Amino acid sequence: MKLRVISFLLCMSFVVVITGCANTSPVTQPQYGPASFTGDKFTAVMVAYAPEMEGILGKIDSDPDAQIHTTTTIKGITYRIGTYHDEPILVFATGMSIANAAMSTQMALDYFPVKQVVYMGIAGAVNPKWQPGDVIVPERWYYHDESVYTNEDAENPGEYVLPEYYAKFMEEQPARIAEDPHYPKYKPFQFIHPDEVLIVKDGMDKPEDTPYFTASPRLLNAAKTAMAEMPAQRILNERNAKLHVGGNGVTGSVFMDNREYRKWVRDVFTAEVTEMESTAIGQVCTINDVDWVIIRAISDLAGGQEGVNTENMYDKEVSRVGANVLFAVLDELAE
Repeated sequence: MKLRVISFLLCMSFVVVITGCANTSPVTQPQYGPASFTGDKFTAVMVAYAPEMEGILGKIDSDPDAQIHTTTTIKGITYRIGTYHDEPILVFATGMSIANAAMSTQMALDYFPVKQVVYMGIAGAVNPKWQPGDVIVPERWYYHDESVYTNEDAENPGEYVLPEYYAKFMEEQPARIAEDPHYPKYKPFQFIHPDEVLIVKDGMDKPEDTPYFTASPRLLNAAKTAMAEMPAQRILNERNAKLHVGGNGVTGSVFMDNREYRKWVRDVFTAEVTEMESTAIGQVCTINDVDWVIIRAISDLAGGQEGVNTENMYDKEVSRVGANVLFAVLDELAE
């Protein structure tokens, strides 16, 4: 009996000692959030997909003062690290679509020290004055298909039953248009009623309706100067490309190939071009306080053709011209 008591007391003493040691050890707090960086920061040179990337890598390969020295793949996305005229660059393809563009751009800003984003890709013209090979750098970017799909009002043919929140939203339009000359002139396209994205960022108490995102004035000015100094850009030896900075672009989750919808987008957003990534990139950069600009080379008139869309006939050729503009902008930024 005495041996059992002694053994029990020894065991309890051992537990107390171990527990006491555990209680006095320092507790390491986990580090949450994106990485913090010091030193030089990258210019992110971005495209959507392979034909556009060919134009970018071709320009780098042909320039003795440019190189890619490191390639890394993170969650399936290939990021290329290099220099362009002694400036560090990060080159990658976002993937096509709003979701892919937002995801891969946020990944880049979380995993790499990015100071500014210069994006290039092809786009469909909304304004019919633009032709394949023309390059547009819009000042503002809107979502054209952030919207409400409604039922027709059975008692009032041609009218639609609006949710209460959207009816209130529409009541606010005259005041908002009066305050902002770039505000859209919202109207429905059949049962589709345009809406706005809600965003929240540091300094905001709650999410706010946001009609558009504005590219960084510094980068827009660099694009304007670069374009003015570029030599003529020939398209398939047929014509010189028009180069333009300003106006509006629109982004949606659809490949816009409908003539009437394109005309509606032109009326509502005064859009020059349409595509599937840029506004998402602008939103991500705006929320992260990173400068950004989007360069778009026209591949077709959205829904303007008779029969099958032929944008694939021009994608590589106009991507080449878009890449020339992009690197002219980088040259201007380096001066």
